[in-house]
Amino acid sequence: MAKPLVALLTGAGISTDSGIPDYRGPNGLWRRDPEAEKLVTYEYYMADAEIRRRSWLMRRDTGALRAEPTAAHRAVAELERSGVPVRVITQNVDGLHQLAGMPARKVLELHGSARSVVCTGCHARGPMADALARVDAGEDDPRCLECGGILKPATVMFGERLDPVVLGEAAAVSKACDVFVAVGSSLQVQPAAGLAGVAADHGARLVVVNAEPTPYDDRADEIVRDPIGTALPKLLRRLGDTP
Repeated sequence: MAKPLVALLTGAGISTDSGIPDYRGPNGLWRRDPEAEKLVTYEYYMADAEIRRRSWLMRRDTGALRAEPTAAHRAVAELERSGVPVRVITQNVDGLHQLAGMPARKVLELHGSARSVVCTGCHARGPMADALARVDAGEDDPRCLECGGILKPATVMFGERLDPVVLGEAAAVSKACDVFVAVGSSLQVQPAAGLAGVAADHGARLVVVNAEPTPYDDRADEIVRDPIGTALPKLLRRLGDTP
């Protein structure tokens, strides 16, 4: 018998154990410093060199590139290695699913990746680590080495559209999957949150793993409130053992 296709929509909650700061939560960066939101807003970023300077320092000082995958990230990769068809749709930009061993082609990054930079002029891409090394060496606002254009992280900033190709692939996975696990996501940010509804509409078993209630709990077949680091590995082992 063919194994069921498992889709996971992952949000910030899966990465908090890795030390990556929470931006939107009660103690998140945006709550503590509303000005910080400008650092990741496209309009402000493009118009103001001082905003860009502060933005580069924030990226350097948060140390996100030093984060390691959690037990939950590793459990997702282990399920995929066991032969179960797995697709990850993530709202995170940390690249930790890939670091844990998920093949990059099976991870859809709705909001892009903080591990790369992209030129807003010629669209050349490069490693974030190289750009941060230039900041460490004294460059306030490192420019594109190809054309001199403004560099930005390869993430979707406030004011930018999601990549329609990635979003389309995520919708297709949500329609095709047999099990849809929403983990560590408030399911409040559209259009990502709506994928849970798409999956349920197309007959998938919907599982919500989140500490707080979500708008999709009433459609879920199973709700897990336990800490993600222990609850998700247990849940995925059960899925791997179930025909």
